[in-house]
Amino acid sequence: MIMGHHHHHGHSHGHSHTGNKKALFSSFLLITLFMFVEVIGGFVTNSLAVLSDAGHMLSDAASLGLSFYAIKLGERKGTQENTFGFKRFEIIVAALNGLLLIIVSAIIFYEAIQRFFAPPEVQSSGMLLISFIGLLVNIVAAWILMKGDKEENLNVRSAFLHVIGDMLGSFGAIVAALLIMFFGWAIADPIVSVIVAALIIVSGLRVTKDSFHILMEGAPAQIDTDKLKAALRKIPMVKEVHDLHIWTITSGYPVLSCHITILNDGVHDDILLRAQKMLHDEFDIEHSTIQVEKEANGCPSPHGTCN
Repeated sequence: MIMGHHHHHGHSHGHSHTGNKKALFSSFLLITLFMFVEVIGGFVTNSLAVLSDAGHMLSDAASLGLSFYAIKLGERKGTQENTFGFKRFEIIVAALNGLLLIIVSAIIFYEAIQRFFAPPEVQSSGMLLISFIGLLVNIVAAWILMKGDKEENLNVRSAFLHVIGDMLGSFGAIVAALLIMFFGWAIADPIVSVIVAALIIVSGLRVTKDSFHILMEGAPAQIDTDKLKAALRKIPMVKEVHDLHIWTITSGYPVLSCHITILNDGVHDDILLRAQKMLHDEFDIEHSTIQVEKEANGCPSPHGTCN
């Protein structure tokens, strides 16, 4: 059962793996460095749109850094204290990252509202320059990630989408700079900031929600618990299934445990093998712990939870 599980994505694993790591790391460095440039530039030019684009870059850098870190951590083996390795850490970081993004966008919203009533002077030429370089930086980062292995690695794909969203932020800042330059519409700056802040808060809320769901040991979204229970019950000689738990260690790593009551003449090992094979083939669950109980021995739970 364990042996077969690598084949469906094993062939190109070696080189694409290091390729993914390199792609993620180099785009992470690029975007993080430019984020600092944008923060300084935002203060110097007094442009909130540039600052909010820096906020978007932060959300980007966080997702890239996290994805890179996830691949790195995934390589570390479990220890006796941390039997699952350090995969959970990724989720904790994601939760903190999500909360940070929500705070960043709240600050931008607050500042933008102030600016709607009294738009300050903005150095539009500096703003244009910075946001234009920002756009180029994102294009380069996207290109690096394109060469990474998007089909195979979810992390690389989500990082790629982040960078695309970031391009929109830089693009918005460019438009705002041009409007201020040619029409003197100072209000363009806070308007673009609000749009970008909205983009940041959406990704922040999503990351936070998903990571909290995992931290709360919620069932993975892609697995239908009732369907799974029914599939286990359909196995010949299985009388009923109880104490079924499905949770996620880190994204894409579901774990299941349950008790199966079998009819007295059922063969324990047969049913166990069938159940594990079915969980693996139909539900992509590679890690399952199943306790098989004979019906004659009655319910092992002192609380009578078998029903």
